[in-house]
Amino acid sequence: MLSIGNAPCSWGIYYPKDNRYTPDQYLDQVREAGYATTELGPLGFLPTDTTRLKDALAARGLALTGATHVHTLADPSTHEALLATIDQLGKLVSDAGSKHVVIMDEGNWYPPGRRGVVDEAGWTTVVGMVRDAQQRLAGEYGIAMTFHPHLGTCVEREVQIDRLLQDTEVNLCFDTGHHAAWGQDPAAYMRKVWSRIGYVHFKSVDAKVRERLVRGEIDTAQASEAGIFAPLTDGAVDVRAVMKLLAEKNYAGPCIIEQDWSPTQTEEPVTLARKNLQFLRSLSGGVQ
Repeated sequence: MLSIGNAPCSWGIYYPKDNRYTPDQYLDQVREAGYATTELGPLGFLPTDTTRLKDALAARGLALTGATHVHTLADPSTHEALLATIDQLGKLVSDAGSKHVVIMDEGNWYPPGRRGVVDEAGWTTVVGMVRDAQQRLAGEYGIAMTFHPHLGTCVEREVQIDRLLQDTEVNLCFDTGHHAAWGQDPAAYMRKVWSRIGYVHFKSVDAKVRERLVRGEIDTAQASEAGIFAPLTDGAVDVRAVMKLLAEKNYAGPCIIEQDWSPTQTEEPVTLARKNLQFLRSLSGGVQ
């Protein structure tokens, strides 16, 4: 049976401080929406003290699925900072009862008009960062690290994902919406690289905004602001095909719904979170 969680980004929580919702409000609402697990969110939003984190989760009957860390992977000057954060996340996540950390590239680091563009030296840096982080998490904390291809970064298209899988041992945190943002078929690619998928993010895309992106009328940052990531019920991703594949493969790994909040949304995050979960449950009797 699939256990489906959610994440703070669905509430528009992308940074540790100055958010619309407090940690208690987020945890209350994610439970209210029907979820039993949550991601950690940006480091420093939920408690970083293990006892406080575990108590906050247990008070609501929640478990920690894992953590996602965004990093400037093509910037070699941030190598030590990456490992320092990995150590902090590894200990916190492991002590809280999870065995998963996801990392992804930081799109906002790139200059305007060059978002996600790296040369060969930059790619070598990315590969080195990924390898070192994975080795640290596995060796020191027994944690399985996965990599999240993401719109507007150096790993977003299938050719880039293929290269990352070839150049590293890392498995994927496969996000259905980010994969579909360039018109790529999530279920087909998942089948192709099935043995390298260790974590799943459910997300969909708005077909009209995607069309503008693919035609080059807007860039990736503008696409995000325009609400390219749509509710699972309304988007262009064939979620039924993805669910069918997961059932066929008896997938039992982490699953997180992410409804990236944007100013275009008219419904409250808790409402969207509930709607997305109910939709997945309608597609399969094996979802909790």
